[in-house]
Amino acid sequence: MIPEPISLRPATSADTPQILAFIRGLAEYEKLSHVCFATEESLRVTLFGPRPFAEVIMADWEGQPAGFALFFHNYSTFRARPGIYLEDLYVLPALRGKRIGKALLTGLARLAVERGCARLEWSVLDWNAPSIAFYKALGAEPQDEWTIFRVTDESLDRLAKGI
Repeated sequence: MIPEPISLRPATSADTPQILAFIRGLAEYEKLSHVCFATEESLRVTLFGPRPFAEVIMADWEGQPAGFALFFHNYSTFRARPGIYLEDLYVLPALRGKRIGKALLTGLARLAVERGCARLEWSVLDWNAPSIAFYKALGAEPQDEWTIFRVTDESLDRLAKGI
């Protein structure tokens, strides 16, 4: 059950400035502002354009923006079912501890069940002890046997060219 002062809703294009503000707040918290290149225009195109690549759930506290969850579908070949990957979860620092993060995860879990997903997963920075404790308290289990690999920027360009 979501506590009454919290409401969840799907984001619309009109939420783009607030989504960007939340992303910048998250980047600052994660000490990654130097790699945050998102703009309102790039978010509008990729979230609300002709081919949306992700979805956003907005959380409001007493009618005011409080946080968001940005997610997209992935796929489990072993289960032959879709999953949901939570890319970002963010709650304004002044509103943490009011169960907004849990409400966002609960709403996302409900959506995963409604859509027939086999799993809901996300990554967390290894130094982020408060978030790790929060996720474990919800029943989430770390997948320590997996290592994330990534190619970006010049490495992605070289790989695409077969270099």
